[in-house]
Amino acid sequence: MSSGLSRLEIQSNGRGFVEITAEVNQRIAGSQIENGLCHLFLLHTSASLLITENADRDVRADLETFMQKCAPDGDPSYRHDMEGADDMPAHIRSVLTATELTVPVRNGRLALGTWQGIYLWEHRYRPHLRRLELTLTRAYSV
Repeated sequence: MSSGLSRLEIQSNGRGFVEITAEVNQRIAGSQIENGLCHLFLLHTSASLLITENADRDVRADLETFMQKCAPDGDPSYRHDMEGADDMPAHIRSVLTATELTVPVRNGRLALGTWQGIYLWEHRYRPHLRRLELTLTRAYSV
């Protein structure tokens, strides 16, 4: 197997979702890897990565509503609030979700289902520039 590593920088607009599927597919196309694996690793502790519905934005709104119940902003039981009321909830959200994903590559593209997209989920209210390591590994037939 051979592989390649590159860094993606994603600008968030604050709390919410940024679909990155097209950008990841562009990197795969540039690598000329037809079949293999794409691994994404987020270099932050207050955002996450996920694969979710890309057709109906209500799914993402409902995920945000659910997460607000699990990790409410400004909960007085949190001690860590150095950067504001959303600081500790952002870390909890990150721990409950994922900071890395691995997706098969088939025919030079992410092998996602019809309604799946890859998203950066920003958990902070302020916009942030988020960095991801993208590793592509080529599969060989044996």
